[in-house]
Amino acid sequence: MATLTSQDSTAQARVYFQTPPGTEDTEVVQKQGRVTVKYDRKELRKRLNLEEWIIEQLTDLYDCEEEEIPELEIDVDELLDMPTDGDRASRVKGLLVDCYKPTDDFVTTLLEKVKGLQKLSTPPKKNEKSPP
Repeated sequence: MATLTSQDSTAQARVYFQTPPGTEDTEVVQKQGRVTVKYDRKELRKRLNLEEWIIEQLTDLYDCEEEEIPELEIDVDELLDMPTDGDRASRVKGLLVDCYKPTDDFVTTLLEKVKGLQKLSTPPKKNEKSPP
């Protein structure tokens, strides 16, 4: 319960929080916490834009709606882990083996877009030490 008081017209109003009746100050109240992962917002925005672009391109390549795209996963972090563009291109072309349209332009543009991204890694847990 909050109480608003103002003693003087020139003083700012203050809000006091009172303990609800029937509870004690010594009672431990557990709050439900949120799990948040902190990433760079710009990097997340780039990733989201890339994913939207990939979906748009795949709907064009497979000539279908988004829901009808064959089950395939283009993992950007996996591509970033690969040592060469040749390896990346081979991986993506392997995923698109069922596509009847030419995929070379898509693969080339995707690799250009991936080059500008950083690999996202989850931050260490509270009890873990971060790498040096």
